[in-house]
Amino acid sequence: MTRPYGVRVTDGATEGGPPTVGGSPVCDLVLPCRDEAPALAALLPRVPSEFAVVVVDNGSTDGTADVARRLGARVVTEPVPGYGAAVHSGLLAATRDHVAFMDGDGSFDPEELLPLLEDVRSGRYDMAVGRRRPVRRGVWPWHARAGNALILAWLRRRIHTDVHDIAPIRVSRRDELLALDIQDRRFGYPVELLQKVALAGWRVSERDVSYHPRAEGTRSKVSGSVRGTVRAARDFWKVLDR
Repeated sequence: MTRPYGVRVTDGATEGGPPTVGGSPVCDLVLPCRDEAPALAALLPRVPSEFAVVVVDNGSTDGTADVARRLGARVVTEPVPGYGAAVHSGLLAATRDHVAFMDGDGSFDPEELLPLLEDVRSGRYDMAVGRRRPVRRGVWPWHARAGNALILAWLRRRIHTDVHDIAPIRVSRRDELLALDIQDRRFGYPVELLQKVALAGWRVSERDVSYHPRAEGTRSKVSGSVRGTVRAARDFWKVLDR
């Protein structure tokens, strides 16, 4: 199959490890990553066996792909920079009926994906998302929280969505997510996702998830600086203004 954006997929089965993390996965877990090697070393061994990990290397220079392969994850190389580009490449590479997405920076506990997966697999919901709850002060910088709240307020007003966070981790059926045809390839991806989910009438569950400090040695491309937050907000507004 032809893959856009120059995607290349490699597999731990032929490059130093098994093709999945765990024994009997029922859901692919896509981790979009750029320079997350220190985080993956601690994160991947903690992924429940229900998930097969797909790491999307989005221009890393720190050995992210090597760490992922060594620990048994599939690796997708996405040369076009952008959160949406990495997520879409992971979605195309996924092969199971259900697919989950989570940042690969160590800020989330992969065990907390299990209730979200059950919400969707049970048929009660079309998508399950997490709502960040910081474990302590300073984990979620004020500028990032303010930007998130502003975007969600606009979405609630415009499309009457009930969610309280921009779907930082989420689970859905793969084929239904592909059918939404999300086009944004930058930070506006989750905003476009929520818009299209609402317009399509999806049933969405939202559960609190713990939000931890990023792994030492990594830095957020969004909340790590005011400049990063402003850049992400600009991408959000481009989607909202369509």
